[in-house]
Amino acid sequence: MAFLQWLKKHYDERGPALWLAFSFEIIASVVLLFLMVLTCIDVVGRYIFASPVHGSTELTEIGLAVMVFAAMPVVTWRGCHIVVDLLDSILGPRIVKLFALLAAFVISLSLCAVGWRIWELAERSISRNVVTEFLGLPSGYVMIYIAVMSWATALGMLSYGVFRILRHDKN
Repeated sequence: MAFLQWLKKHYDERGPALWLAFSFEIIASVVLLFLMVLTCIDVVGRYIFASPVHGSTELTEIGLAVMVFAAMPVVTWRGCHIVVDLLDSILGPRIVKLFALLAAFVISLSLCAVGWRIWELAERSISRNVVTEFLGLPSGYVMIYIAVMSWATALGMLSYGVFRILRHDKN
């Protein structure tokens, strides 16, 4: 099976969204693999050779941030968040849809606000040359990545997330 056929078979998205979702998932997967290998090497080095990987804590923190914020737009786009629907059977489908739309707009605005604040903190970090404690990596660039991915998540929620809510009927 050709790669494009496999991709279209396993992904519901089409067009640029397909390639964005695939790219974000590749980033998250590669970082997760890196974190697993790093943890294994660190544990073996720590307990067998009494020599842990220096800076592994910082690399793990940065890797977790990259992985989570790479997956967040895809999870939001697909509507795969955990949802508690205790009142859905009591409220009518129109009210549920209205609350879902309200939640989508509040989530999008919140993510935009978080993105702007993190961007400001990143600019300040870069201008002050703030680096991590052990490895001396510039922390501002990771913060810029987090801000951009927060905006991508907000955009995904406003575009396809709202479309998915409007087209979904629970009748």
